[in-house]
Amino acid sequence: MIRPADQFDVAVVGGGIVGSSIALGLMERGQRVLLLDEGDLAHRAARANFGLVWLQSKGDGMPAYMRWTRRSTDLWPAFADQLRQMTGVDVEYRRKGGVYYCLGEADFDARRRKVASMRAQADVFDTEMLDRTGLERLMPGVRFGREVVGASYCHRDGDCNPLRLLQALHTVLLRLGVDHRIGAPVERVEAVAGAFRIQSQSGFFESGKVVIAAGHGSPALAEQLGLPSPIRSERGQILVTERVRPFLPLPGSGIRQTADGTILIGSSSENVGFDDRTTVAVGAGMAARALRVLPSLAGLRLNRTWSGFRVLTPDKHPVYAESSRYPGAFIALCHSGVTLAAAHAGDFAEAVARGSLGAFLDQFHAERFDVRSAA
Repeated sequence: MIRPADQFDVAVVGGGIVGSSIALGLMERGQRVLLLDEGDLAHRAARANFGLVWLQSKGDGMPAYMRWTRRSTDLWPAFADQLRQMTGVDVEYRRKGGVYYCLGEADFDARRRKVASMRAQADVFDTEMLDRTGLERLMPGVRFGREVVGASYCHRDGDCNPLRLLQALHTVLLRLGVDHRIGAPVERVEAVAGAFRIQSQSGFFESGKVVIAAGHGSPALAEQLGLPSPIRSERGQILVTERVRPFLPLPGSGIRQTADGTILIGSSSENVGFDDRTTVAVGAGMAARALRVLPSLAGLRLNRTWSGFRVLTPDKHPVYAESSRYPGAFIALCHSGVTLAAAHAGDFAEAVARGSLGAFLDQFHAERFDVRSAA
């Protein structure tokens, strides 16, 4: 017998940035929310995230993803301000633009073709190409390597501190009264008499709706609910230098300076399952490219390195779906948890509270992969 105290409007499975953002949005819409969180044993993307809030590389081949990303980046300033006002935690969000560095003319031409193609797909993609002179005007005082011939630039791009973002989300959820169960991996979810019964290591619960947002922990639970979960892991490594005076005003592809002065260098793309070791060879390759962009980094000490796992679908675009077999069961899969946090707390949470994803979010269903394979 499940007690009334263990009954909720919505249960969100997954306490990372994706699940916590959704839980926040649901609470703001008057839902009684349970957040089931495996804790630090989970493969949290936030622990090894580069921290970009990024538009310019998202959505090639899927204009809906470009629009969704644009929507979230436009919501981010108010989202970050709300978190700071409610928690006192500064997530170090900056929206000064971002660059994708091009090394050599061939790289610049390839990037220019990519930008032109993406701009033709959706009018929300307002990225521009800058030659070296334009890049130097944009970032005065930065000494670039001789191979840097230019960059793509989007004024809507920015960055934040993903660990502080997760801290702020967990803090605000606690203050709003979310029942946040940490160290509570979910073992089973089943539909029972118009509701969902959830078995976790923290006990048994019941909810009117359930959202699976557990990253790499999603497939086993999704299968129980007839939900798609076409994901694979991809390891990314990041190098962190000592702190230095601020000199890099904009985040870029593979290099950014944090608010505390460290330089992040990354990140790799490796298909190695869930092997979370860092490797000298990959780190050396990332460092070598960073030095081609910014030779002045050569004098810095590396303080640490880490790795994490991206949640990738076959086309690297998000998957959102409601179960046709068990209405009220939803899934959210993406590797852009930081960029999409504001939209997850906004439009996606609104859709779940309403009980229907709607026409726009339905475009992200995993059935698009079946269509492609059938063709």
